[in-house]
Amino acid sequence: MTESPQQPDEDAPGVPSAPGATPPPAPGLAAEVFGSALARAEAYVARLAGDGVTRGLIGPREVPRLWERHVLNSAAVAEAVPADARVVDVGSGAGLPGIPLGLARPDVTLTLVEPMARRVDFLAEAVAELGAPWRVVRGRAEERSVIAAVGPVDVVTARAVAPLPRLVAWCRGLLRPGATLVALVGARALEDLPGMLPELEAAGMRDIHPRAVGAEWGDAATTVVVMTRGRR
Repeated sequence: MTESPQQPDEDAPGVPSAPGATPPPAPGLAAEVFGSALARAEAYVARLAGDGVTRGLIGPREVPRLWERHVLNSAAVAEAVPADARVVDVGSGAGLPGIPLGLARPDVTLTLVEPMARRVDFLAEAVAELGAPWRVVRGRAEERSVIAAVGPVDVVTARAVAPLPRLVAWCRGLLRPGATLVALVGARALEDLPGMLPELEAAGMRDIHPRAVGAEWGDAATTVVVMTRGRR
């Protein structure tokens, strides 16, 4: 588990130079979404374009569209997260959607969970560089040690981690009654959602529905599937 003290936005350190593609400039929308955290968001994009590529977390072809397809797309999840929520991002990988969500919503308490060591190292370094108060926990969502380390949460986020029934099974220990799962999914998963409903409901999930987020953000708009763990 890794923790970093909070730093003022204007003191956010830059990212050391690393081999990789030149990061794309921030679009105008980024200033609106991240506000005073824009410099940190730019530093994160630079890290994705550099270390993220060289470590194999981001494909080099993704660099030109890091903002719209990855960072702003992830920040759009904030629309589905209530104020002051305790959020855990499972299978966080390069920090998507967790880090953009945390930058856009400093009110949330964020934990990033990832089982692979090289990704955990990347996340820990990114959190330290950004001077953020988020935790990084190594392990799988279903492991007792991870559940104990994360503690009670209000929202679980995930981006293309697994098919929804499997994701719910993995996150069962984190999804205490009343907790919400917000999953970024592809078009195929949305098409298959009606057929998944009986299995998801049998697993205790309720109010299962797709929700458009960032609808006015152009290419950064996306759809999430939202569901809540029943209280019975």
